[in-house]
Amino acid sequence: MKIIKLLFILSFLLIADHLHAEPILRMSTTTSTEHSGLLAVLNPVFEKRYGVKVHVIAVGTGKALKLGENGDVDLMLVHAPEAEIAFVNAGYGVDRSPVMYNDYVIVGPDADPARVSASGSVNEAFERIARSRSVFISRGDESGTHLKEKQIWREVEIEPQGSWYISTGQGMGAVLQMADQKRAYALTDRGTFISYQDKVEIGIVFDNDPTLFNPYHLIAVNPKRYPTAQYELARQYIAFLTGKQGQSLIAGFKRSGQQLFYPDAVNVR
Repeated sequence: MKIIKLLFILSFLLIADHLHAEPILRMSTTTSTEHSGLLAVLNPVFEKRYGVKVHVIAVGTGKALKLGENGDVDLMLVHAPEAEIAFVNAGYGVDRSPVMYNDYVIVGPDADPARVSASGSVNEAFERIARSRSVFISRGDESGTHLKEKQIWREVEIEPQGSWYISTGQGMGAVLQMADQKRAYALTDRGTFISYQDKVEIGIVFDNDPTLFNPYHLIAVNPKRYPTAQYELARQYIAFLTGKQGQSLIAGFKRSGQQLFYPDAVNVR
């Protein structure tokens, strides 16, 4: 009888614990939002407000969208507009909402062997790098940054290849460190570079081109396609990040006195 009573109590406690467990929102996102430290500021506020736990998977945008396509996450925070629109149009995602933006920059060594800093446009900057065969480190991972890089190579009609072009298949932090070690060039979002600038000696050699605009959007997976998705939680997160509190937290997030992202919600509530 004692054993039966003990088992009953144990079962009751397990059920009670399950009933009081926090709901989980699964979010895939680009590495820049995680590695910059932004999500460490945003998510605890959301979790406390709604009694939710956010599980973050930080990968390149291509992989983040693939996780959504497979129904492995409830929500995506990404930065590759063309891929995002294709994702939504294919019926995988809904409620695509602008959240914030920053821009891309080209970083490189102080010596600037390709004279990138003298370029009149980002297209010219890429042409100078290729023409001089200066070492360029690419993410090569179908991330938002990699997709932007490939777009620029297409525009200048250059197929980057050879010993000067190194495709890593790694995240932005690893690319910046490799570029620093090899005194090479790389394309990066400004936010991640600001987060890493105290760890590397390379610096920004080209920026402020309209082509380098870098918007971020939230997308919920389509609940009609994925009935088990936590759609209501995803909607709450979108409302939070595009609302006054979320936008204010984004605006106030800085590293070394520099703002990494700028709020971009259309209708702030």
